[in-house]
Amino acid sequence: MEKIKKGDFVELEYTGKLKVGDKIFDSTDEEIAKENNLHNKNMEYGPVTICIGEYNVIKGLDHKLEGREIGKEYEVDIEPEEGFGKKDPKLLRTVSRALFQKQNMNPYPGLQINADGMVGTVRSVNGGRIILDFNHPLAGRVLIYTVKVKSLVKDTEKQVKNLIKFGLFLNESNFKMEIVENNLKITTKIKIPEPFEKRFKEKVKELVPKIEKITFLEEKTK
Repeated sequence: MEKIKKGDFVELEYTGKLKVGDKIFDSTDEEIAKENNLHNKNMEYGPVTICIGEYNVIKGLDHKLEGREIGKEYEVDIEPEEGFGKKDPKLLRTVSRALFQKQNMNPYPGLQINADGMVGTVRSVNGGRIILDFNHPLAGRVLIYTVKVKSLVKDTEKQVKNLIKFGLFLNESNFKMEIVENNLKITTKIKIPEPFEKRFKEKVKELVPKIEKITFLEEKTK
């Protein structure tokens, strides 16, 4: 049975839950997402293609997929260091209730707010003092992933689409691609910054050596 190695593109399904409490927080299965109040109408559900070693998924899951066999299902534990990080006490803030009152907000434990581009969670409300936690909501938690490795992805077009998604941060509605005689042409609705183009070309050369030339074009709007 073929085993997964770094640089391989694989198609997989997964569900992530907390080790303590068994709460599911992520899944590629739409029904599981609906059953656990996680469903997002803007997300595409079903098997996903990732490249091992590129951290298209959290670090610990990426690491633990290496050496696994195609076609099998696994359950793996992810410690905080390779998940969403340890709790950092420096990311706890004590603020005045007056700050919430100015925004006509009633603070309560579990409330999430956005402050200066950071997402914080109200941890406690004690009189006029509010403790905000700017750690990731899953920081410090041991995670369990159930993963089924469905197949090794050898199709060049699927491999390139993966690199566009994770390297250029584009969904399929924002680009068109064409591969002719090992030449890749990407037409986008937005201008790709030069450093991103350069990094993308390096990644394609490293991971999809069949592609010999890459051309970026910007779609002209009427």
